[in-house]
Amino acid sequence: MAVNHPNSFLDAIILATLFKQPIYSLARGDIFKRKIIAAILKGLHILPVYREREGAENLHLNYNTFKECNNLFKNNGIVLIFTEALCENEWHLRPLKKGTARLAVTAWQQGIPLKILPIGINYSSFRLFGKNVHLTVGSFIGQNDIPAFDETGKILNAITNAIQQQLKATVYEIDSSDKATLATTFKIRINVFKKTILTIPAIIGYALHFPIYFPLQKIVQKKAYKTGHYDSIIVGCLAIFYPFYLLLLAILTNFFAGGFWWIAAFILSPFFAWSYVQLKKQTDN
Repeated sequence: MAVNHPNSFLDAIILATLFKQPIYSLARGDIFKRKIIAAILKGLHILPVYREREGAENLHLNYNTFKECNNLFKNNGIVLIFTEALCENEWHLRPLKKGTARLAVTAWQQGIPLKILPIGINYSSFRLFGKNVHLTVGSFIGQNDIPAFDETGKILNAITNAIQQQLKATVYEIDSSDKATLATTFKIRINVFKKTILTIPAIIGYALHFPIYFPLQKIVQKKAYKTGHYDSIIVGCLAIFYPFYLLLLAILTNFFAGGFWWIAAFILSPFFAWSYVQLKKQTDN
């Protein structure tokens, strides 16, 4: 999968949820420096790619990753690569790097029938929790779709251009200051019936989750608000801490109400949170 990269590791998480088989994704090599972190990332099917800016002495390690990718391709595996290389919170397709093309050529040279699938991912917001995400899937690009060239450089350019053309049609081009276009593009109309049914649960959901979400938001804002990773860090932290928060709610419910009301805390609290997300502001305008 050749994908644009607007929202850090949240891009990979969303795409991974759509497939039954494991998705292996490529990430910047400098985060693999510590052995414990590297072990965790590899357990999550994340493979390192080293860039020159992270030290030319590490570039040779990419051959290990390419070899691992080829082994996955031989077994009909799926590898996710962000073809822009860098993450930027924007509605814009940046120039693509040639790493995807190099992987494809290496696989084709070994007789692996690899196909590239361009996918454009677009978010309604990079700062609001609970967002609308538009995924547009392109057409497969196989070896027979690329003209035969004698020079490797021309083949790499041809593959990269083919991916670029498809992503241009799937990645939105919207100025971040154009709030009206963002609202028109992403907003989902909420009918009166749904709004009436969910208003009270949404208010309860806001009150119940204020103690976990807003302190966490303030902490992450101080550390990462001006980076392209803010949104993903919020989601990642909630994925880790929310189960413990539900457990705390269950304990408090059991202490004050007794009986089996603690079970309701596990079931209803996520529903109340979902209700709030359905009715909250959808874009940044």
